[in-house]
Amino acid sequence: MAAGAAAPAVADAEPAPSESEGAPSYVALGDSYAAGPVIPVQTGEPAGCQRSTRNYPAIVAGVLALPDFRDVTCSAASTEHLTAPQTVKPGVNDPQFDALSEDTGLVTVTIGGNDIGFGSIISECATRSPLAPAGAACRDFYTEDGNDELAERIDATAPKIAAALDEIEERSPDARVLVVGYPAILPDSGPGCFPAIPFSPGDVAYLRETEKRLNEMLADEAEDAGVEYIDTYTPFIGHDVCTLPGTKWIEGLIPTAPAAPVHPNALGMSAMATAVIETLAGRSVPVVDI
Repeated sequence: MAAGAAAPAVADAEPAPSESEGAPSYVALGDSYAAGPVIPVQTGEPAGCQRSTRNYPAIVAGVLALPDFRDVTCSAASTEHLTAPQTVKPGVNDPQFDALSEDTGLVTVTIGGNDIGFGSIISECATRSPLAPAGAACRDFYTEDGNDELAERIDATAPKIAAALDEIEERSPDARVLVVGYPAILPDSGPGCFPAIPFSPGDVAYLRETEKRLNEMLADEAEDAGVEYIDTYTPFIGHDVCTLPGTKWIEGLIPTAPAAPVHPNALGMSAMATAVIETLAGRSVPVVDI
């Protein structure tokens, strides 16, 4: 999809027989970028995971008519919560890998952002960056000792991703595994949109490169594990937090559509689903404008 194109939703057309007959069992793993917090309708147990019926896994399962679908994604999940319970308010999400079995045929996973401290990074930068609108106070904070702390966090997360992909292969040896990356949050070029999004041009550049570094690590680990990586960054170019409502696929610090701050909205989830379905189908899929 070209940047600036109308926001898509995957068409709810009847799948071809070949897509529904013998459909694989599907397990969706991951964090809030897969779960879809605040996007209507919120469903599932525990409620604290904030899963949406219109998150990208649910759209994929619906369009491809995958009747055996288990969505165990959970907001705030890290790689730790793939193998350990996650306490949320309210409830406890079981270890996400418990949903996997030898019969699982498809797995999507979006994970790693919380391992590097996504939420705290946004909060830290939103506080520091406005104090130096002509500088890069957030970048300076994370690099004050001469090393890039966020780059080091990404490097430290890489072996956790590798271990997770190995475990998926062990538990579900016949599954097709898709590592779904993170979409573009900030504009892919230029200074951003300070003060509407309170990151200075210098910090926009730093945060943009940090996200690209995270996605590059995920892509590298997917390749090393012999699984597929889904690029959701590129489709979101031109639909970032600085674009207007109806065009933006990811919300800012103050959302203008039902979604968590700095998370995909319903249009964004549809775009992420489209990227996954196109990979699974090996072709473009029907979309409609909404």
